[in-house]
Amino acid sequence: MADREPNLEPEPEATPPSSSHQHQEAAVTTGARYSELPELYAVFNAPLWECFKRIALDLEYTVAPIRLNPPEFAKQPITDGVFALYLVHDAPLSEYFKRAAHELKLTIVAQTFGLSGELEVEVKDYTLYSGLLGTAFLLFKSYQVTGNAADLVHCSQIVKACDNASLRSRDVTFLSGRAGVCALGAVAALHSGNERLMEYYMLQFQKIEVPNDYADDLKIGRAGFLWACLFLNKHIGQDTIPYQYTARFVDEIIKNGRALGRKGVCPLMFESLGEKYWGASHGLAGIMHVLMDMKLKPDELEDVKGTLKYMIRNRLPSGNYPISEVDRNDVLLNWCHGAPGIVITLVKAAKVFGDKEFLDAAMQAAKVVWEQGLHKRVGICHGISGNAYVFLSLYQHTGDVEYLAMARCFTCSLLDRAHKEIPRGEMHGGDQPYSLFDGIGGLAYLLLDMVDPTQSKFPAYEL
Repeated sequence: MADREPNLEPEPEATPPSSSHQHQEAAVTTGARYSELPELYAVFNAPLWECFKRIALDLEYTVAPIRLNPPEFAKQPITDGVFALYLVHDAPLSEYFKRAAHELKLTIVAQTFGLSGELEVEVKDYTLYSGLLGTAFLLFKSYQVTGNAADLVHCSQIVKACDNASLRSRDVTFLSGRAGVCALGAVAALHSGNERLMEYYMLQFQKIEVPNDYADDLKIGRAGFLWACLFLNKHIGQDTIPYQYTARFVDEIIKNGRALGRKGVCPLMFESLGEKYWGASHGLAGIMHVLMDMKLKPDELEDVKGTLKYMIRNRLPSGNYPISEVDRNDVLLNWCHGAPGIVITLVKAAKVFGDKEFLDAAMQAAKVVWEQGLHKRVGICHGISGNAYVFLSLYQHTGDVEYLAMARCFTCSLLDRAHKEIPRGEMHGGDQPYSLFDGIGGLAYLLLDMVDPTQSKFPAYEL
Protein backbone atom coordinates (compact mmCIF):
# COMPACT_ATOMS: atom_id res chain seq x y z
CA MET A 1 0.00 0.00 0.00
CA ALA A 2 1.23 3.49 -0.76
CA ASP A 3 2.77 5.35 2.12
CA ARG A 4 1.22 8.67 1.16
CA GLU A 5 -1.68 9.80 3.30
CA PRO A 6 -5.01 9.09 1.55
CA ASN A 7 -7.97 11.39 1.33
CA LEU A 8 -9.28 11.75 4.86
CA GLU A 9 -12.90 12.49 3.99
CA PRO A 10 -14.89 9.52 5.37
CA GLU A 11 -16.34 7.17 2.80
CA PRO A 12 -20.10 6.40 2.85
CA GLU A 13 -21.31 4.05 5.57
CA ALA A 14 -21.59 0.41 4.46
CA THR A 15 -24.87 0.09 6.33
CA PRO A 16 -27.72 2.57 6.70
CA PRO A 17 -27.37 4.96 9.65
CA SER A 18 -29.26 4.14 12.81
CA SER A 19 -32.14 6.25 14.03
CA SER A 20 -29.78 8.11 16.36
CA HIS A 21 -27.90 9.35 13.29
CA GLN A 22 -30.85 10.34 11.13
CA HIS A 23 -31.03 13.94 12.28
CA GLN A 24 -27.38 14.37 11.22
CA GLU A 25 -27.68 12.52 7.90
CA ALA A 26 -28.16 15.47 5.56
CA ALA A 27 -25.24 17.47 6.95
CA VAL A 28 -22.81 14.55 6.96
CA THR A 29 -23.61 13.06 3.55
CA THR A 30 -23.24 16.43 1.86
CA GLY A 31 -19.83 16.96 3.43
CA ALA A 32 -21.01 19.76 5.70
CA ARG A 33 -18.42 21.15 8.10
CA TYR A 34 -18.93 22.44 11.59
CA SER A 35 -18.74 25.96 10.19
CA GLU A 36 -22.19 25.34 8.71
CA LEU A 37 -23.72 24.59 12.10
CA PRO A 38 -25.28 27.81 13.48
CA GLU A 39 -24.89 26.74 17.10
CA LEU A 40 -21.09 26.82 16.78
CA TYR A 41 -21.20 30.40 15.55
CA ALA A 42 -23.26 31.26 18.62
CA VAL A 43 -20.49 30.25 21.04
CA PHE A 44 -17.34 31.15 19.10
CA ASN A 45 -17.08 34.72 20.36
CA ALA A 46 -18.71 34.14 23.74
CA PRO A 47 -16.30 34.22 26.69
CA LEU A 48 -15.78 30.91 28.41
CA TRP A 49 -17.56 32.08 31.54
CA GLU A 50 -20.64 32.94 29.48
CA CYS A 51 -20.77 29.29 28.47
CA PHE A 52 -20.56 28.26 32.11
CA LYS A 53 -23.22 30.75 33.12
CA ARG A 54 -25.64 29.08 30.73
CA ILE A 55 -24.66 25.68 32.12
CA ALA A 56 -25.13 26.85 35.73
CA LEU A 57 -28.55 28.30 34.95
CA ASP A 58 -29.57 25.05 33.31
CA LEU A 59 -28.42 23.21 36.44
CA GLU A 60 -30.69 25.33 38.63
CA TYR A 61 -33.66 24.24 36.57
CA THR A 62 -32.59 20.60 36.69
CA VAL A 63 -32.14 20.09 40.43
CA ALA A 64 -33.05 22.11 43.49
CA PRO A 65 -30.01 23.52 45.33
CA ILE A 66 -29.61 22.88 49.04
CA ARG A 67 -27.30 24.84 51.32
CA LEU A 68 -28.22 23.34 54.68
CA ASN A 69 -26.81 19.84 55.13
CA PRO A 70 -24.66 17.71 52.84
CA PRO A 71 -25.42 14.02 52.21
CA GLU A 72 -25.00 11.91 55.34
CA PHE A 73 -21.76 10.36 54.11
CA ALA A 74 -19.99 13.72 53.90
CA LYS A 75 -17.53 14.21 56.76
CA GLN A 76 -17.37 17.98 56.33
CA PRO A 77 -20.38 20.16 55.42
CA ILE A 78 -20.19 21.44 51.86
CA THR A 79 -22.58 24.36 51.63
CA ASP A 80 -21.64 26.11 48.40
CA GLY A 81 -23.50 24.85 45.37
CA VAL A 82 -24.13 21.26 46.47
CA PHE A 83 -27.38 19.80 45.27
CA ALA A 84 -29.76 17.14 46.55
CA LEU A 85 -28.49 14.74 43.95
CA TYR A 86 -29.58 11.68 45.87
CA LEU A 87 -33.17 12.83 45.38
CA VAL A 88 -32.85 13.43 41.65
CA HIS A 89 -33.88 10.80 39.14
CA ASP A 90 -31.12 9.61 36.82
CA ALA A 91 -32.87 10.62 33.58
CA PRO A 92 -33.12 14.42 34.02
CA LEU A 93 -29.62 14.67 35.48
CA SER A 94 -28.13 12.58 32.67
CA GLU A 95 -29.83 14.77 30.09
CA TYR A 96 -28.46 17.85 31.84
CA PHE A 97 -24.92 16.45 31.75
CA LYS A 98 -25.34 15.73 28.03
CA ARG A 99 -26.47 19.31 27.34
CA ALA A 100 -23.62 20.77 29.39
CA ALA A 101 -21.07 18.56 27.61
CA HIS A 102 -22.44 19.71 24.26
CA GLU A 103 -22.08 23.39 25.23
CA LEU A 104 -18.49 22.90 26.34
CA LYS A 105 -17.60 20.72 23.36
CA LEU A 106 -18.69 23.41 20.91
CA THR A 107 -16.69 26.05 22.77
CA ILE A 108 -13.59 23.85 22.85
CA VAL A 109 -13.80 22.99 19.15
CA ALA A 110 -14.22 26.64 18.23
CA GLN A 111 -11.25 27.74 20.33
CA THR A 112 -8.83 24.95 19.40
CA PHE A 113 -9.68 24.14 15.78
CA GLY A 114 -11.60 27.14 14.47
CA LEU A 115 -14.79 27.50 12.51
CA SER A 116 -13.54 26.66 9.04
CA GLY A 117 -13.20 22.95 9.70
CA GLU A 118 -9.46 23.19 9.19
CA LEU A 119 -6.74 24.83 11.23
CA GLU A 120 -5.96 28.42 10.44
CA VAL A 121 -2.71 28.34 12.41
CA GLU A 122 0.22 25.96 12.70
CA VAL A 123 -0.29 23.00 15.07
CA LYS A 124 2.16 23.72 17.87
CA ASP A 125 0.97 20.95 20.18
CA TYR A 126 -0.52 17.86 18.55
CA THR A 127 -0.63 15.71 21.70
CA LEU A 128 -3.67 14.21 23.38
CA TYR A 129 -2.53 15.38 26.82
CA SER A 130 -2.32 19.13 26.22
CA GLY A 131 -2.82 19.68 22.52
CA LEU A 132 -5.17 19.38 19.59
CA LEU A 133 -5.49 15.58 19.63
CA GLY A 134 -7.30 15.95 22.95
CA THR A 135 -10.08 17.80 21.10
CA ALA A 136 -10.31 14.93 18.62
CA PHE A 137 -10.50 12.41 21.47
CA LEU A 138 -13.30 14.44 23.07
CA LEU A 139 -15.20 14.47 19.78
CA PHE A 140 -14.81 10.70 19.46
CA LYS A 141 -16.18 10.29 22.97
CA SER A 142 -19.11 12.55 22.10
CA TYR A 143 -19.80 10.41 19.04
CA GLN A 144 -19.80 7.28 21.19
CA VAL A 145 -22.22 8.75 23.73
CA THR A 146 -24.59 10.69 21.48
CA GLY A 147 -24.30 9.06 18.06
CA ASN A 148 -23.63 12.47 16.49
CA ALA A 149 -21.94 11.52 13.20
CA ALA A 150 -20.72 15.09 12.65
CA ASP A 151 -18.45 14.63 15.67
CA LEU A 152 -16.80 11.68 13.96
CA VAL A 153 -16.24 13.67 10.75
CA HIS A 154 -14.64 16.52 12.64
CA CYS A 155 -12.57 14.13 14.77
CA SER A 156 -11.02 12.73 11.58
CA GLN A 157 -10.26 16.21 10.27
CA ILE A 158 -8.41 17.08 13.47
CA VAL A 159 -6.48 13.80 13.49
CA LYS A 160 -5.35 14.61 9.94
CA ALA A 161 -3.84 17.89 11.16
CA CYS A 162 -2.16 16.10 14.08
CA ASP A 163 -0.84 13.40 11.75
CA ASN A 164 0.94 15.99 9.64
CA ALA A 165 2.32 17.75 12.74
CA SER A 166 3.63 14.56 14.37
CA LEU A 167 5.33 12.87 11.41
CA ARG A 168 8.86 13.56 12.65
CA SER A 169 8.18 13.28 16.36
CA ARG A 170 10.28 10.89 18.47
CA ASP A 171 7.59 10.80 21.15
CA VAL A 172 5.61 7.58 20.86
CA THR A 173 3.07 7.32 23.68
CA PHE A 174 -0.71 7.58 23.50
CA LEU A 175 -0.83 10.65 25.74
CA SER A 176 2.16 12.55 24.41
CA GLY A 177 3.29 11.01 21.14
CA ARG A 178 2.58 9.77 17.66
CA ALA A 179 1.06 6.48 18.81
CA GLY A 180 -1.97 8.40 20.06
CA VAL A 181 -2.44 10.08 16.68
CA CYS A 182 -2.22 6.85 14.69
CA ALA A 183 -4.31 4.78 17.10
CA LEU A 184 -7.14 7.30 17.33
CA GLY A 185 -6.98 7.87 13.59
CA ALA A 186 -7.34 4.16 12.88
CA VAL A 187 -10.26 3.73 15.26
CA ALA A 188 -12.10 6.82 13.98
CA ALA A 189 -11.62 5.58 10.41
CA LEU A 190 -13.06 2.19 11.36
CA HIS A 191 -16.18 3.84 12.77
CA SER A 192 -16.44 5.96 9.62
CA GLY A 193 -16.37 2.85 7.45
CA ASN A 194 -13.18 4.07 5.73
CA GLU A 195 -11.05 0.92 5.51
CA ARG A 196 -8.38 2.54 3.34
CA LEU A 197 -7.84 5.29 5.87
CA MET A 198 -7.70 2.78 8.72
CA GLU A 199 -5.01 0.84 6.86
CA TYR A 200 -3.01 4.03 6.41
CA TYR A 201 -2.99 4.79 10.13
CA MET A 202 -2.23 1.18 11.04
CA LEU A 203 0.76 1.21 8.69
CA GLN A 204 1.94 4.43 10.28
CA PHE A 205 1.53 2.89 13.74
CA GLN A 206 3.62 -0.12 12.73
CA LYS A 207 6.44 2.21 11.68
CA ILE A 208 6.74 3.75 15.13
CA GLU A 209 10.04 2.91 16.81
CA VAL A 210 10.38 2.99 20.58
CA PRO A 211 13.85 4.31 21.47
CA ASN A 212 16.06 2.07 23.58
CA ASP A 213 16.69 4.84 26.09
CA TYR A 214 12.98 5.39 26.70
CA ALA A 215 11.45 5.63 30.17
CA ASP A 216 8.83 3.09 31.25
CA ASP A 217 6.00 5.34 32.44
CA LEU A 218 2.54 6.01 31.03
CA LYS A 219 2.91 9.59 29.85
CA ILE A 220 6.26 9.51 28.08
CA GLY A 221 7.44 5.89 28.24
CA ARG A 222 6.91 2.27 27.18
CA ALA A 223 3.73 1.84 29.20
CA GLY A 224 2.22 4.71 27.23
CA PHE A 225 3.05 2.98 23.95
CA LEU A 226 1.57 -0.28 25.23
CA TRP A 227 -1.64 1.56 26.16
CA ALA A 228 -1.97 2.62 22.52
CA CYS A 229 -1.67 -1.06 21.54
CA LEU A 230 -4.39 -1.97 24.04
CA PHE A 231 -6.62 0.80 22.67
CA LEU A 232 -6.31 -0.61 19.16
CA ASN A 233 -7.02 -4.15 20.35
CA LYS A 234 -10.13 -3.03 22.20
CA HIS A 235 -11.64 -0.96 19.40
CA ILE A 236 -10.50 -2.78 16.26
CA GLY A 237 -10.17 -6.37 17.43
CA GLN A 238 -8.24 -8.65 19.72
CA ASP A 239 -4.70 -9.31 18.47
CA THR A 240 -4.78 -6.34 16.11
CA ILE A 241 -1.45 -5.72 17.83
CA PRO A 242 -0.38 -9.29 18.66
CA TYR A 243 1.08 -10.49 21.93
CA GLN A 244 4.27 -11.48 20.15
CA TYR A 245 4.84 -7.80 19.34
CA THR A 246 3.99 -6.29 22.73
CA ALA A 247 5.81 -8.96 24.75
CA ARG A 248 9.22 -7.42 24.16
CA PHE A 249 8.10 -4.12 25.66
CA VAL A 250 6.57 -5.88 28.65
CA ASP A 251 9.80 -7.84 29.15
CA GLU A 252 11.82 -4.61 29.06
CA ILE A 253 9.56 -2.94 31.61
CA ILE A 254 9.74 -5.92 33.98
CA LYS A 255 13.53 -6.15 33.59
CA ASN A 256 13.98 -2.45 34.34
CA GLY A 257 11.56 -2.58 37.27
CA ARG A 258 13.34 -5.51 38.87
CA ALA A 259 16.71 -3.84 38.44
CA LEU A 260 15.58 -0.89 40.57
CA GLY A 261 13.27 -2.84 42.85
CA ARG A 262 14.12 -4.65 46.04
CA LYS A 263 13.13 -8.29 46.26
CA GLY A 264 10.87 -8.93 49.22
CA VAL A 265 10.30 -5.20 49.75
CA CYS A 266 9.12 -3.55 46.54
CA PRO A 267 9.61 -5.97 43.63
CA LEU A 268 9.38 -3.32 40.89
CA MET A 269 10.57 0.26 40.88
CA PHE A 270 11.02 2.76 38.04
CA GLU A 271 12.65 6.09 37.42
CA SER A 272 11.28 8.84 35.18
CA LEU A 273 12.62 12.36 34.83
CA GLY A 274 15.17 11.56 37.53
CA GLU A 275 12.57 10.57 40.16
CA LYS A 276 11.07 7.29 41.41
CA TYR A 277 7.48 8.46 41.12
CA TRP A 278 4.45 6.65 42.50
CA GLY A 279 1.58 8.25 40.62
CA ALA A 280 -0.40 7.46 37.47
CA SER A 281 1.31 9.76 35.00
CA HIS A 282 5.01 9.05 35.53
CA GLY A 283 5.11 6.39 38.22
CA LEU A 284 4.25 3.02 39.67
CA ALA A 285 0.46 3.32 39.53
CA GLY A 286 0.35 3.99 35.79
CA ILE A 287 2.85 1.27 34.91
CA MET A 288 1.10 -1.33 37.11
CA HIS A 289 -2.23 -0.31 35.57
CA VAL A 290 -0.99 -1.12 32.06
CA LEU A 291 0.83 -4.31 33.09
CA MET A 292 -2.40 -5.72 34.55
CA ASP A 293 -3.86 -5.64 31.03
CA MET A 294 -0.93 -7.51 29.50
CA LYS A 295 -0.21 -11.24 29.40
CA LEU A 296 2.17 -11.79 32.32
CA LYS A 297 3.99 -14.84 33.59
CA PRO A 298 2.98 -15.97 37.12
CA ASP A 299 6.13 -14.52 38.71
CA GLU A 300 5.60 -11.20 36.89
CA LEU A 301 2.01 -11.03 38.07
CA GLU A 302 3.22 -11.61 41.63
CA ASP A 303 5.69 -8.76 41.24
CA VAL A 304 2.87 -6.42 40.19
CA LYS A 305 0.79 -7.54 43.15
CA GLY A 306 3.70 -7.14 45.56
CA THR A 307 4.51 -3.67 44.25
CA LEU A 308 0.95 -2.47 44.84
CA LYS A 309 0.93 -3.94 48.35
CA TYR A 310 4.21 -2.14 49.06
CA MET A 311 2.50 1.12 48.09
CA ILE A 312 -0.44 0.40 50.41
CA ARG A 313 1.88 -0.39 53.33
CA ASN A 314 3.84 2.83 52.79
CA ARG A 315 1.05 5.32 52.16
CA LEU A 316 1.02 8.59 54.09
CA PRO A 317 -0.58 8.86 57.56
CA SER A 318 -3.44 10.93 56.05
CA GLY A 319 -4.37 8.09 53.71
CA ASN A 320 -2.98 9.96 50.70
CA TYR A 321 0.00 8.57 48.75
CA PRO A 322 3.45 10.14 48.39
CA ILE A 323 4.73 11.76 45.21
CA SER A 324 7.81 9.53 45.01
CA GLU A 325 10.09 7.27 47.01
CA VAL A 326 11.95 10.33 48.27
CA ASP A 327 9.27 13.03 48.28
CA ARG A 328 6.74 12.08 50.97
CA ASN A 329 5.20 15.53 51.31
CA ASP A 330 1.43 15.33 51.63
CA VAL A 331 0.72 18.16 49.20
CA LEU A 332 -0.72 16.68 45.99
CA LEU A 333 -4.09 15.00 45.54
CA ASN A 334 -4.42 14.61 41.79
CA TRP A 335 -4.63 11.90 39.14
CA CYS A 336 -0.98 12.37 38.20
CA HIS A 337 0.45 12.43 41.75
CA GLY A 338 -1.43 11.31 44.83
CA ALA A 339 -4.37 9.11 45.76
CA PRO A 340 -6.81 9.67 42.84
CA GLY A 341 -4.82 7.90 40.13
CA ILE A 342 -3.69 5.22 42.58
CA VAL A 343 -7.28 4.51 43.66
CA ILE A 344 -8.26 3.68 40.08
CA THR A 345 -5.30 1.30 39.83
CA LEU A 346 -6.20 -0.35 43.16
CA VAL A 347 -9.78 -0.90 41.99
CA LYS A 348 -8.40 -2.61 38.91
CA ALA A 349 -6.13 -4.73 41.11
CA ALA A 350 -9.17 -5.78 43.16
CA LYS A 351 -10.74 -7.09 39.93
CA VAL A 352 -7.58 -8.79 38.66
CA PHE A 353 -6.44 -10.42 41.90
CA GLY A 354 -9.71 -10.77 43.80
CA ASP A 355 -7.89 -9.52 46.90
CA LYS A 356 -9.99 -7.55 49.38
CA GLU A 357 -6.94 -5.60 50.58
CA PHE A 358 -6.88 -3.67 47.31
CA LEU A 359 -10.55 -2.68 47.47
CA ASP A 360 -10.27 -1.69 51.14
CA ALA A 361 -7.25 0.50 50.36
CA ALA A 362 -9.07 2.09 47.43
CA MET A 363 -12.09 2.94 49.56
CA GLN A 364 -9.91 4.40 52.31
CA ALA A 365 -8.09 6.62 49.83
CA ALA A 366 -11.40 7.65 48.27
CA LYS A 367 -12.41 9.13 51.63
CA VAL A 368 -9.38 11.41 51.45
CA VAL A 369 -10.37 12.49 47.95
CA TRP A 370 -13.94 13.19 49.11
CA GLU A 371 -12.77 15.29 52.06
CA GLN A 372 -9.94 17.18 50.33
CA GLY A 373 -10.32 16.75 46.58
CA LEU A 374 -12.39 19.80 45.65
CA HIS A 375 -9.53 21.85 44.25
CA LYS A 376 -9.72 25.14 42.39
CA ARG A 377 -8.63 23.53 39.15
CA VAL A 378 -10.89 22.01 36.58
CA GLY A 379 -8.71 19.48 34.78
CA ILE A 380 -8.49 15.73 34.53
CA CYS A 381 -4.82 15.63 35.52
CA HIS A 382 -4.64 18.24 38.28
CA GLY A 383 -8.20 18.98 39.32
CA ILE A 384 -11.73 18.14 40.26
CA SER A 385 -12.67 16.46 36.98
CA GLY A 386 -9.99 13.81 37.43
CA ASN A 387 -10.78 13.33 41.11
CA ALA A 388 -14.44 12.59 40.29
CA TYR A 389 -13.33 9.45 38.45
CA VAL A 390 -12.25 7.95 41.77
CA PHE A 391 -15.91 7.64 42.75
CA LEU A 392 -17.03 6.49 39.31
CA SER A 393 -14.47 3.68 39.37
CA LEU A 394 -15.60 2.52 42.81
CA TYR A 395 -19.27 2.86 41.85
CA GLN A 396 -18.78 0.57 38.86
CA HIS A 397 -16.94 -2.04 40.93
CA THR A 398 -19.11 -2.01 44.06
CA GLY A 399 -22.51 -0.83 42.78
CA ASP A 400 -22.71 1.44 45.83
CA VAL A 401 -24.82 4.48 44.89
CA GLU A 402 -23.02 6.54 47.53
CA TYR A 403 -20.03 6.69 45.20
CA LEU A 404 -22.27 7.80 42.34
CA ALA A 405 -23.65 10.57 44.56
CA MET A 406 -20.10 11.65 45.38
CA ALA A 407 -19.20 11.84 41.69
CA ARG A 408 -22.33 13.90 41.04
CA CYS A 409 -21.51 16.25 43.91
CA PHE A 410 -18.00 16.88 42.56
CA THR A 411 -19.29 17.41 39.03
CA CYS A 412 -22.16 19.72 39.94
CA SER A 413 -20.14 21.67 42.49
CA LEU A 414 -17.55 22.30 39.83
CA LEU A 415 -20.14 23.46 37.31
CA ASP A 416 -21.91 25.65 39.85
CA ARG A 417 -18.67 27.42 40.81
CA ALA A 418 -17.10 27.60 37.37
CA HIS A 419 -18.91 30.61 35.96
CA LYS A 420 -17.91 32.63 39.06
CA GLU A 421 -14.29 31.55 39.31
CA ILE A 422 -13.12 31.24 35.69
CA PRO A 423 -13.29 35.01 35.04
CA ARG A 424 -10.94 35.51 37.99
CA GLY A 425 -8.51 32.97 36.58
CA GLU A 426 -8.98 30.59 39.51
CA MET A 427 -10.10 27.61 37.42
CA HIS A 428 -7.95 27.29 34.35
CA GLY A 429 -5.60 25.06 32.46
CA GLY A 430 -2.55 27.28 32.51
CA ASP A 431 -1.36 27.77 28.96
CA GLN A 432 -3.82 25.12 27.69
CA PRO A 433 -7.22 26.19 29.07
CA TYR A 434 -9.14 24.06 26.54
CA SER A 435 -6.93 20.97 26.68
CA LEU A 436 -8.12 17.49 27.62
CA PHE A 437 -5.90 16.94 30.65
CA ASP A 438 -5.18 20.45 31.94
CA GLY A 439 -8.24 22.39 30.84
CA ILE A 440 -11.99 22.23 30.35
CA GLY A 441 -11.66 19.44 27.79
CA GLY A 442 -11.41 17.07 30.73
CA LEU A 443 -14.56 18.48 32.28
CA ALA A 444 -16.45 18.03 29.01
CA TYR A 445 -15.20 14.43 28.88
CA LEU A 446 -16.33 13.82 32.46
CA LEU A 447 -19.79 15.21 31.67
CA LEU A 448 -20.12 12.76 28.80
CA ASP A 449 -19.15 9.94 31.15
CA MET A 450 -21.74 11.14 33.67
CA VAL A 451 -24.50 10.56 31.11
CA ASP A 452 -24.12 6.83 31.82
CA PRO A 453 -21.79 6.37 34.80
CA THR A 454 -21.84 2.58 34.46
CA GLN A 455 -19.76 2.97 31.30
CA SER A 456 -17.36 5.72 32.41
CA LYS A 457 -13.63 5.36 31.74
CA PHE A 458 -10.85 7.73 32.72
CA PRO A 459 -9.51 8.89 29.33
CA ALA A 460 -6.30 7.26 28.15
CA TYR A 461 -6.08 5.30 31.42
CA GLU A 462 -9.05 2.96 31.84
CA LEU A 463 -9.99 0.76 28.89
